[in-house]
Amino acid sequence: MKLTPSKLNVFSLYRLPSAYLCGVRVKNLDHEKCIVCVKHKWINQNPFKSMFWAVQGMAAELSTGALMMGKIQESGKRISMLVVSNNAKFTKKATGKITFTCNDGYLIDKALKKAIETGDGQTVWMTSIGVNKDGIEVSTFNFEWSIKVKQ
Repeated sequence: MKLTPSKLNVFSLYRLPSAYLCGVRVKNLDHEKCIVCVKHKWINQNPFKSMFWAVQGMAAELSTGALMMGKIQESGKRISMLVVSNNAKFTKKATGKITFTCNDGYLIDKALKKAIETGDGQTVWMTSIGVNKDGIEVSTFNFEWSIKVKQ
């Protein structure tokens, strides 16, 4: 069964309910990138009239994680995945619709290939950049994912 944006959004309803309630939605998923959107609204605001940083983090992490999940599924192997580290930079207030894009599919390919060939766990840093409707960057998130072939 191929991962699609609609399947990931249903998945988030049941497995990531806070992200779903805050409006985090996958819009596009292909071999190289994943796009996730979230709109600033009452339920995901902070006291400064912008989107709470953790909501941005949920959307950013989903853009990297969905890409990772898709690649693992394509490999046909049983592989575990876990975020082991992350960092973020905020450059503008997040208001309106924020779109997070991760273009790091090729990094996952390299790490998965090495994990499958060697049996050793691998880590990969992935970046998701959030922009507003005008294309202005509001935040950048980096996630270090650990992957390991299950025995």
